[in-house]
Amino acid sequence: MNDKENRDKNASYEQVDTGISYNAKNDPELDPFEINFRQEFHQNRGPRKAFVNEYGVLIGDHIYQSEQSPLEQWSDETDPATMSGDQWVHPYKDVGFQTTENRELFEQGIVPQGYPFMHSDKDVAYKSYPSGEPDEKDADQK
Repeated sequence: MNDKENRDKNASYEQVDTGISYNAKNDPELDPFEINFRQEFHQNRGPRKAFVNEYGVLIGDHIYQSEQSPLEQWSDETDPATMSGDQWVHPYKDVGFQTTENRELFEQGIVPQGYPFMHSDKDVAYKSYPSGEPDEKDADQK
């Protein structure tokens, strides 16, 4: 991650509040779900403590339902973009860090080799014509 990316990543956590009662009772250094990040993944990562995001939802407590969450108040008028962004992911304690790919990357530095959702025995692609024209073989079939 370059310096600009580090600054941008850190800026996404500037609006969070870590001065909460949850942190007075729980030591963020003793989290049993946290993985052992390699040193290069510690720089400008964000807060280790749990935090309350701009929607009033506690992030980092391992309780994934909250009355304040837009997911619990979803309607046809809810913009899905509301649930995007770093304010919904704890930089150290997110459950997604427990996947094999993430553990290999963040603990061992092994970059994932495959793509998500690959099925080597199934061709799920459909014909597309980037030029806007069907290829000759398909044109002959019409």
